[in-house]
Amino acid sequence: MEKPAFWHNTKRYYDLKSYWRNTFGCTVYKLQIDAGFTCPNRDGSVAYGGCIYCDGRGSKLRLQGPLPTVSRQIQDGKSYYEKLRGAKKYIAYFQTFTNTYGPLSHLKEIYDEALSHEDVIGLSVGTRPDCVPGPVLDLLQDYAKHHHVWIEFGLQSIHDRTLLALNRGHTAEQFRDAVRRTAGRGIHLCVHIIAGLPGETRDDVLVTARTLAGLPIQGIKIHSLLALRGTAMGQDYEQGRLTLISREDYIRTVCDVLEILPPWIIIQRLTADGYRDIFLGPSWAANKLDVLNGIDRELAHRNSYQGSRFNIGTGDKFTIDNPRQAW
Repeated sequence: MEKPAFWHNTKRYYDLKSYWRNTFGCTVYKLQIDAGFTCPNRDGSVAYGGCIYCDGRGSKLRLQGPLPTVSRQIQDGKSYYEKLRGAKKYIAYFQTFTNTYGPLSHLKEIYDEALSHEDVIGLSVGTRPDCVPGPVLDLLQDYAKHHHVWIEFGLQSIHDRTLLALNRGHTAEQFRDAVRRTAGRGIHLCVHIIAGLPGETRDDVLVTARTLAGLPIQGIKIHSLLALRGTAMGQDYEQGRLTLISREDYIRTVCDVLEILPPWIIIQRLTADGYRDIFLGPSWAANKLDVLNGIDRELAHRNSYQGSRFNIGTGDKFTIDNPRQAW
């Protein structure tokens, strides 16, 4: 396979910065917003305690006292990026916990507040696949007529046994249903997955990747399993009951996933770390640049690119709003 021309970058995958520049002619910055939401598997609607890898604290803003308004958070974020990088365009990223889990009137109020700010060109809404009823999708579809709108589904794995073990509180079929109901509305869809989950093999991760390759999604975020102090998983790690994925295995797995994904899916993230004050491991994940460089080197060693092993017949029945034919 030759490198897809429409990427217009020097990488071996279609990264988010390239997508922003190709779409808007400049880098677009995501302004992280904590709007005070919780989760249905934390408040008892679905389950209690939340996912076993989540520490439950929310954003750092919650540790500092009452949350600032959405407008205040946007103004602070814009000031930071304008001063540091001369930024001109922004996405309001509702990130913390489940940002569609509330009355529709409240959702409209805070989304409207975010979009009322100059140079905020759209929304990115982090949520769960079991928290997007039709009226919520209708609301986001209305915004998408005039703004750039993303919805981000936390999936982590396509395997129900893993979702149950993680206390996710939803099934793989609920995820597939949410994707089907989101498709065709003009809403961009990003899915989060984790490599190195307990009980999962490399092949299990690749099954997740092949499933996503056959679904109408436009973006993906990938990171390794992180052990954080104060979580059930962190306790397992501290007591020696949990072994985390090695740097080498993670890099190889990510490259395998990239090869399986279609070349038009935007790679929004390839690694992550946790809060420094509660981060337990793996130690190598704290150096994001080293991990990204390792992924670049492995792809170069393979002489491979994102999409080099993509098969349109794998995974679920394939549909997509705007497939990239140029590659």
